Amino acid sequence: MIDNIEYNTERPHLIIPEYGRHIQKMVDQAIATENIEERTKKAKSIIAVMGNLNPHLRDVPDFQHKLWDQLFIISDFKLDVESPYPKPSREELAERPEPLDYPQNFPKYRFYGNNIKRMIDVACSWEDGDMKEGLVITIANHMKKCFLNWNKDTVEDDVIFQHLFELSDGKINLKDSDEGLSDSLQLLKTKKRFSGKQQNSGKKGNGKNNRNRKRY
Repeated sequence: MIDNIEYNTERPHLIIPEYGRHIQKMVDQAIATENIEERTKKAKSIIAVMGNLNPHLRDVPDFQHKLWDQLFIISDFKLDVESPYPKPSREELAERPEPLDYPQNFPKYRFYGNNIKRMIDVACSWEDGDMKEGLVITIANHMKKCFLNWNKDTVEDDVIFQHLFELSDGKINLKDSDEGLSDSLQLLKTKKRFSGKQQNSGKKGNGKNNRNRKRY
């Protein structure tokens, strides 16, 4: 009995192990079938079994197409049947996919983030008026807060106005304006107040301790 034990290392290699060895044997049997009609009939039966093994993928678009492609891959592209879909080739499977183009942005002042640049572009597209002026001041105050998050020291409004001028390509110019931004200490206090609320909200028990509670 020990001599008849079969180990996985001695068995043929599984091309798609997720389907198991029984599917692989069924595919090998279909390849060995000489009659093309019988071979196609067996291939359709194998497709039905493969579909039952993945019921959660039935609503996926082109589900049957994917099953037929996987069937040809399991057969090592040796299965010759009448498929309702084009038969994939070994070259297509081995072909390297094209690299994806990730949206890389390299802003000059990274501590402001990409959202600031988008807000500035939106402000530049607006017509001159009270709404645009209010948006520009809001953006400048947010830039100042971002600057203080990066550098804990105070920052002058002229620095923010200069950065806003550069990021807007000269379309927003507050360097000669009399507008003043929020005080640095006020922005830092606002940040500490909100961070303190978040820390307190994470505590349980509503401030009550368990000192007098009985322990068993």
